[in-house]
Amino acid sequence: MIRGISRLSKKIIVAIDGPSGAGKSTVSKLLARELGYIYVDTGAMYRALGWKAVKEGVAPVEGPLLRELCAKTEVRLKSDGAGIKVYVDGSDVTDLIRTPEMSMTASAISAQPCVRERLLELQREMGRGGGVVLEGRDIGTVVFPDAEAKFYLDADVDERARRRHKELTDKGQAVSLEDTVEDVKKRDYDDSHRDIAPLKKAPDAMLVDSTAMTIEQAVSVMKGRVESIVRSSGGQP
Repeated sequence: MIRGISRLSKKIIVAIDGPSGAGKSTVSKLLARELGYIYVDTGAMYRALGWKAVKEGVAPVEGPLLRELCAKTEVRLKSDGAGIKVYVDGSDVTDLIRTPEMSMTASAISAQPCVRERLLELQREMGRGGGVVLEGRDIGTVVFPDAEAKFYLDADVDERARRRHKELTDKGQAVSLEDTVEDVKKRDYDDSHRDIAPLKKAPDAMLVDSTAMTIEQAVSVMKGRVESIVRSSGGQP
């Protein structure tokens, strides 16, 4: 087990961006635990709004209906000790949003200005005090461009698809590896070519290629970097 550094006095913002299937959620959760920080899954927030849009038959396109949906929808992340639960208007949708369909819906809805405006406010509120690990696709470029520690977690597309396929099949979802590869490639294209806050590596982010890494190795690399930043900025063990 990697030893935590929660004794360090200074709490900073850790931003982790990267494409679908790179392992951001798993790495971020473990890193937050090792640091004694709070984990914020921003991607789940977009999935949650996407789920609400599908449920109410609202197209993920900027317009009066989607703006009204954003205004009246409450999205909350809560820790239950075993992980993060996602709530929409008070209802637990944690499992409902983890499907290939919701992944694509999240990509589409995250490109809409009213959605980004609504969730940007919530994300900044969650991370403003520091001591947080936030993961998504524009955390280090848009949400917290001044975050003290930034990472871009990536992996080969075939490896990312393999991981995603295993995650889905472990949950009992009948999907083929070939379809998963195509879904990952499409998500990559959509996320990196959208007009608003496209997926890209922040210039000052540390690239972590997890293709040949274990989860523990990726966490160790990031933890060492955060440790160094905290200590150099005045945090003391």
